[in-house]
Amino acid sequence: ALLLVGGFEAYHSTILLAENREKYPEFCIPMCVIPCTISNNVPGTMVSLGSDTAINEICQMIDKIKQSATGTKRRVFIVETMGGYCGYLATVSALSSGADNAYIFEEPFTVQDLSDDVDVILSKMEVGAKRYLVVRNEWADKNLTTDFVQNLFNSEGKKQFTTRVNVLGHVQQGGSPTPFDRNMGTKLAARALEFLLIQLKENLTGDNKVIAKSPHTATLLGLKGRKVVFTPVQDLKRETDFEHRLPTEQWWLGLRPLLRVLARHRSTVESSA
Repeated sequence: ALLLVGGFEAYHSTILLAENREKYPEFCIPMCVIPCTISNNVPGTMVSLGSDTAINEICQMIDKIKQSATGTKRRVFIVETMGGYCGYLATVSALSSGADNAYIFEEPFTVQDLSDDVDVILSKMEVGAKRYLVVRNEWADKNLTTDFVQNLFNSEGKKQFTTRVNVLGHVQQGGSPTPFDRNMGTKLAARALEFLLIQLKENLTGDNKVIAKSPHTATLLGLKGRKVVFTPVQDLKRETDFEHRLPTEQWWLGLRPLLRVLARHRSTVESSA
């Protein structure tokens, strides 16, 4: 049997192996993928191994960045996170650290949106706010880059505030895993191994050969709600955007409106009024 621990590449590789079983009999073995990536961009699971550690590291660094601004006034920080096209890290870390906005690929933004944010920054600083924090996903937009956002803020800010950029880079992948990741990694590994051993026995032929051709013998082990679920990777293929390496449906996008509410963005205040 084959147990793969990895991100989108491991998931995609298992699909290729499963689809070529008829051509290559050697691939007719039980296979299981444990999603392990900080980007959390693998379908079939709500949380991937490593993403919790990355969120904690990002929040710690954002706290240090905010603390560095205690002696300054009217400063805007733009923090760039990793994640490829997936905006999970940017959104959840923005919510956790008290950021005012998060720019991601899944929700396209324009220059007008950035200009509106400048107006919000100015209005907040007029009533006493000392700093403003924006989190941007690394591939949120190929044209509206982090440097572009900084230059636009500096231009439209009319010298009312200063802007600083922090590209976190690979340091956000973390040092020691968090207790959540350690616990989940142990449980997923034990559950996957147990599942593979059961499939080995079920697909054992009379001449002691393992022949597994069913789609249910090539699965991804994911966390859905409070349940650990095995899902055939060939079924998950229909729920995947392979061009951008994203699931077509992502649960955390429902948290996005909460970001504006907690930041007391002008759009939420006007809509409630």
